Amino acid sequence: MLVESFLRYIRYEKNLSTHTVLSYKNDLFQFKTFLENLEPGCELQQVVPEQVREWIASLSEAGLSARSISRKVSALRAFYRYLVAQSVVAGSPVKELRVPKVRKAIPVYLRSDTMDELIDDVVYGDDFEGVRNKLIVEMFCNTGIRRAELIGLKDADVREDEIKVTGKRNKERLVPYGPELAGQIAAYRKVRREIGQAGSEYFFIRKDGEPLYPQLVYRIVKQALSQVCTFNKKSPHVLRHTFASVMLNDGAGLNSVKELLGHHSLASTEIYTHITFEELKQSYNQAFPKRRP
Repeated sequence: MLVESFLRYIRYEKNLSTHTVLSYKNDLFQFKTFLENLEPGCELQQVVPEQVREWIASLSEAGLSARSISRKVSALRAFYRYLVAQSVVAGSPVKELRVPKVRKAIPVYLRSDTMDELIDDVVYGDDFEGVRNKLIVEMFCNTGIRRAELIGLKDADVREDEIKVTGKRNKERLVPYGPELAGQIAAYRKVRREIGQAGSEYFFIRKDGEPLYPQLVYRIVKQALSQVCTFNKKSPHVLRHTFASVMLNDGAGLNSVKELLGHHSLASTEIYTHITFEELKQSYNQAFPKRRP
């Protein structure tokens, strides 16, 4: 079946994540169901642009956001590019299609003073879990790595002044770190030895030696952030955004930040320039308050 063949292709040849493959699968089968109801007997390789437009209209009428619709159309685009490459269809019915514009929201991030509070003032504890949890928060703040990348770190990946990060599509990159994080890494390795887990394959582990899992990391970060900010969103990605904003505000080039974050294109990194602009506006308004009549 065409959809299954495409899903195998993006999973094993394009190395897309399991989450992305599942999202594409759901979107494609949703479109397939819509098509069967719209024109029974119509196959995916027979689809024309008008049918896709009707699907988009139905999604909009159902109350889906522009972002959700755009994601679903992206799945269709990728699917039909695959069919064109396989010579199943002559052209894509989605190629010239326009979708609702998605307004990029400015990422949620911590200001420098709040980030200092997160690291210096939050009490994490001196036991194994306390030292580990503080290092998790500091590593997010100081390297900007993703949650999955942190969980996947092997002990050998954490070197003297850099870490080897395996990102999306198994692309590797080196991220440097400074002496403060190095001290916290040494402290964590010490308490890990004390509980008899010095030989663990993974760098971050639980007390039983097993690797971390996504919900645990989310909970650790959320509990720490809850003590210093009132954001609705308190996830590891907030700390990734914070790292990027600090780098740009301190004068790092956009291309350098792109490489450190492991972004595929510069467009993904450019959203952080809005953060630096907001910082500039706030500084200006503080220095030059509006005159009152």
